[in-house]
Amino acid sequence: MKAAVWHGKQDIRVEERAVPNIADNQVKVKVAWTGICGSDLHEYSAGASLIPENEPDPLTGKQAPLTMGHEFSGIIEEVGAHVKDIEKGDRVAINPLITKGDHPDPLVDMYEGFGFIGLTSDGGFAKHAVVDAKHAIKLPQGMSLEHAALVEPTAVAVQAIKESDMRFGDTAAVFGAGPIGLLTIIAAKAAGAKEVFAFDLSDARLQKAQEVGATHTVNSSEQDPVDYIHNLYPDGVDVAFEVAGVEPTFNQAIEVTRPRGMMTIVALYEKPIQFEPMQLTGSGVHLASSLAYEPDVFKNTITLMGTGQIDPTPVITDHIELDDIVSKGFDALLSDKSQAKILVKLSGET
Repeated sequence: MKAAVWHGKQDIRVEERAVPNIADNQVKVKVAWTGICGSDLHEYSAGASLIPENEPDPLTGKQAPLTMGHEFSGIIEEVGAHVKDIEKGDRVAINPLITKGDHPDPLVDMYEGFGFIGLTSDGGFAKHAVVDAKHAIKLPQGMSLEHAALVEPTAVAVQAIKESDMRFGDTAAVFGAGPIGLLTIIAAKAAGAKEVFAFDLSDARLQKAQEVGATHTVNSSEQDPVDYIHNLYPDGVDVAFEVAGVEPTFNQAIEVTRPRGMMTIVALYEKPIQFEPMQLTGSGVHLASSLAYEPDVFKNTITLMGTGQIDPTPVITDHIELDDIVSKGFDALLSDKSQAKILVKLSGET
């Protein structure tokens, strides 16, 4: 089968790989659609961060070269002998988060060691993927497979809203209007945000932020975010989300948050940043961070999407073929800021 395989920095190859066999506790998924994530983009452009390049991953035992892709949906094609509650023909979204499973609290479990299907083991940029059955979550009737490929990144945003303790009627600021920033805006609006401020350096991304529900869009190269917020809310907004992953926005997100409000870190950082701890101590701003999602949050995201309470489809900006994943996928996302979520067609079933 064809698969997009990570071999190294800026070295992803579409090549033939064997169709995996399944173990008794696994299922084989005929992949329909797979999204390109910012994490994938980082592994391509900057080199291995999560991908085990030089030694096997401690949780999966896998090592590069690996088939990428962790935002995917498909149809169950084969089930292992010990698999219950999932049958051939079921339509599923894949929860790619891999944890030890040693702790009863899923959040504690996650922070004691984690990986992802498609980053620390073979994933969904392929015609077929084999995963442990617990990672395959059945879809409600009427939910399309294309839509389901957006569950994973949407769950990241839903978890971030939960971590922020946002309440109905709160004001929110989102720094970074890339795919996760856009989904955070959508999730914040669904959770009852009264106003959502979006900050970015790209007018194209800000236009998309407005389309998905941001009430204020500000180019940070033209207007200072801190001044802009404080002119409207002298005490600051109730919650802020740092989704850009750079030092200036980290500090700005703290500065625009009201005393006792919450600044939540959602971004991944390519390099260390500096900030003054007294910026928190002197302001009373609380600091939270969010990584991935709890299992229940992933399932709840499917429900929210299935009922239409959250609609992430506006973030889709292109559909491409697997053969074009580098030129029209990874390279396009790096060079064209109007691109948000690019879906790769595998079977293309809806």
